[in-house]
Amino acid sequence: MFGPDFPFAYDHWLAAPQGLGQLPGEALGKPVAIIGAGMAGMVTAWELMKLGLRPVIYEASQLGGRLRSQPFEGAGNAVAELGGMRFPESSTGFWHYADMLGLETRPFPNPLTPAAGSTVIELEGEKHYARTLDDLPALFREVAEAYDAALEEGARFSDLQAAIRARDWARIKEIWDPIVRDWDERTFYDFVTHSRAFQALSFRHREVFGQVGFGTGGWDSDFPNSMLEILRVNVTGCDDNQRFFVGGVEQVPRGLWTRRVAARHWGEVSLSALHSGAPRPGVVRLARAADGRIEVTDRWGRAERFGAVVATCQSWLLTTAIETEERLFSQKMWMALDRTRYMQSSKTFVMVDRPFWRDRDPATGREVMSMTLTDRMTRGTYLFETGPDDPGVICLTYSWMSDALKMLPLPVERRVELALSALEKIYPGVDIRGHIIGDPITVSWEADPHFLGAFKGALPGHYRYNHRMYGHFMQRDLAPDERGLFLAGDDISWTPAWVEGAVQTALNAVWGVVRHMGGESARGNPGPGDLWDQRGPVTLPE
Repeated sequence: MFGPDFPFAYDHWLAAPQGLGQLPGEALGKPVAIIGAGMAGMVTAWELMKLGLRPVIYEASQLGGRLRSQPFEGAGNAVAELGGMRFPESSTGFWHYADMLGLETRPFPNPLTPAAGSTVIELEGEKHYARTLDDLPALFREVAEAYDAALEEGARFSDLQAAIRARDWARIKEIWDPIVRDWDERTFYDFVTHSRAFQALSFRHREVFGQVGFGTGGWDSDFPNSMLEILRVNVTGCDDNQRFFVGGVEQVPRGLWTRRVAARHWGEVSLSALHSGAPRPGVVRLARAADGRIEVTDRWGRAERFGAVVATCQSWLLTTAIETEERLFSQKMWMALDRTRYMQSSKTFVMVDRPFWRDRDPATGREVMSMTLTDRMTRGTYLFETGPDDPGVICLTYSWMSDALKMLPLPVERRVELALSALEKIYPGVDIRGHIIGDPITVSWEADPHFLGAFKGALPGHYRYNHRMYGHFMQRDLAPDERGLFLAGDDISWTPAWVEGAVQTALNAVWGVVRHMGGESARGNPGPGDLWDQRGPVTLPE
């Protein structure tokens, strides 16, 4: 995910032996508050600790944020990935940390991939079994080819991808900046319907694209979004070569919490040790103190002042859950934070006694059940296995927006019943119920008061807001009352819903905090702020 808005090599910056920066002696050991213990919070804390500062993490819910892996009782590696569950190889900043921890991963069983084995697409009651795209009727290939052609026509897709692979930042900006100007205020659906390739096809082709799409599944939930949001997913390889974590991705933030490292000022230390084993309670108030520092008050009334604060929580929480003094942000920044639009998402999982879907139907020789895409309310059904005789996990339903809202008021048992009823119509001879063991697990992110939604989905016209939030770590031109409070998290990034956005914005915040505390980048290893004026995102007129 090198760019395209800000083509900076975060993975190279992380890997450089010089380190990320250096602080003056008087700054060593000084506390920095970090609000949120998700991936952005953990990366920020980990890197600041290594540099010699004292991160103080506040967490209102549970460690890991939306990297939430809930284990089924007594089942080892059988987990429900309630948040992020598929991680593209292009997330090189994220993989820097995951590889450091030595965690086991496998290819994610996306539709029409070898990891899935087989895929069933069922639309309007008509079912198709396939192992590759070539096994499907011509209609599906026509849709895939039309989208490829639309990307070439509307976004110079091959040229842009080649520039990203070459890490040619000047070439990337030459291609991308005009696309921003052309497509910021137009939707994904507009892009599809006005492409010559799709105009030559029927409404049915566009409908199929929306229902099942290609890559990770259907795209219709994203149809109202800004086309720029979708182009970033496509051009940076977010939808390709994805992996999942055996035992759950929550091992990554928890690994950063417990792993010991040689740190300046501290010696051999871990985040857990600096916190006596647990983060601070959730934050309820942020205010500028009389001495110029930022006062952070937790839910039990404890107030402490910090020279710098990094807020990694979702932006709406700065108005709904945290009493944030208005002068800490400009009115234009408040506009951007409040206009952030979050998407709904629902998942429901069950554990089964074994991966029975690998059984063969004697009449057809096919697997009795497959990764499934459908227009029924389940939308996407994914199958996970850790061994041929070990318990498996079925994500019965993975849905978005209006489909997720259908599940919102329902208890988990009803969600399971509705999903099973839909799947039994697709697989009438398969006894899914007979294999279920343990209790089901479900989530609706929009119902969680600490999240209020799954992730950001920018609408047309939101580029300027995103630019303000992403570039907030560059604080040289801010009013004094607005300095020292930094933003991070995937909803601040250009790639919401992808953990790489959390990592990259966390690293931006690290650079900003170091500069704010009187430090600088390591010699020979310039950070994101050092190259901002040269490579920063294009500015659209207000």
